[in-house]
Amino acid sequence: MSTTLDDTDRRLLSLLQANAREPTATLARKLHLARTTVVARLARLEREGVVAGYGLRLGTRLEGAAVRAYCGLSIQPKTTAAVLRALQQMPEVEEASAVSGPFDYLVFLRCETHEQLDGLLDRIGLIDGVNHTQTSIVLSRKIDRRGAVAPAV
Repeated sequence: MSTTLDDTDRRLLSLLQANAREPTATLARKLHLARTTVVARLARLEREGVVAGYGLRLGTRLEGAAVRAYCGLSIQPKTTAAVLRALQQMPEVEEASAVSGPFDYLVFLRCETHEQLDGLLDRIGLIDGVNHTQTSIVLSRKIDRRGAVAPAV
């Protein structure tokens, strides 16, 4: 099913990304729409699979203390399922995406300390089927549309 989003849908989604618990009446006020119109739009977006659910976003106190990194993985052919199963068991692995380019997967990691990240990278490197890794530690976010507070530019 092809869903066409108009500017109002995109603004509504942006508001929900910033605060998924925003009351419908507040969303309606910010969008200059009737509350019932916002409710109907949300129902349509959910029905069409544009909105799959509502989740939790970490606050700046915990988020700011985290050591985040992106790790590119090159893996041996036919080991994808086993590697992904091993990564799934590591709570510090927040996301794993199949990508084009020099790596097979790009993995987003979140740790409490640099030492924890170092140990995690050792564990990832020891997974059967992982040929090579390359890691970049996130120094700061410049744009974050999912964050609670927009960072200063």
